[in-house]
Amino acid sequence: MTALRADLDLAALTANATDAGDVADLRRDAWGHGIDAVARALARAGVRAARVDPGDRAAVTAAGLTAIDAEPTIDGRLLFGLPHAPVMRVSTRVLAVKRLLAGEGVSYGYTHRAPVDTRIALIGGGYGQGVVRSLGNSIRVEIGGALHPVVGRVAMDVCVVDVSDAPVAVGDEVVHFGGDGPARGSLATWEAASGLSATELVCAVGLRASGLRAQGADAA
Repeated sequence: MTALRADLDLAALTANATDAGDVADLRRDAWGHGIDAVARALARAGVRAARVDPGDRAAVTAAGLTAIDAEPTIDGRLLFGLPHAPVMRVSTRVLAVKRLLAGEGVSYGYTHRAPVDTRIALIGGGYGQGVVRSLGNSIRVEIGGALHPVVGRVAMDVCVVDVSDAPVAVGDEVVHFGGDGPARGSLATWEAASGLSATELVCAVGLRASGLRAQGADAA
């Protein structure tokens, strides 16, 4: 099963952190973004200290930050670009593509039935990876530079997407949110559809992603 991949844009993170304040909130593994890469990027941007969970104190110290218990002075949503310009890009792959005839339903309970003949794609990422159930029938994902709707209920490890007659094939990349394409600001739709904050959503996805990769300077 193809799980979610999370990529972190360190250049954007560093830009957001520059002159933003002295103390960052890096609890919960830097809001699911990965404590090691984030702490190094913030130290390079001039951040002095971070509030962290006890198990991460050594990591931030090694990065050049001071681990403290004081309240953060940096707005975490602005630091991580939430929700409209997230520094985290979450992606997966198309697992299968098939025809769906008018009237046929998809996923649990058939909450979506095709109004016309169409094509659907099965993609990685379900509520087990932080793509919460309430996002079914409410969000769109990016495939091949275009947005396509998630239809039916979100399953544990997969979602179903109506791709119509778009040239979508098994193995194609799917972007849930982030990056530079049309899904860049989709996290705002996740907020509206789920009732959860962008903070909660990125933390849930980041902590469960099978791969968290930092891109840009100091990515090692």
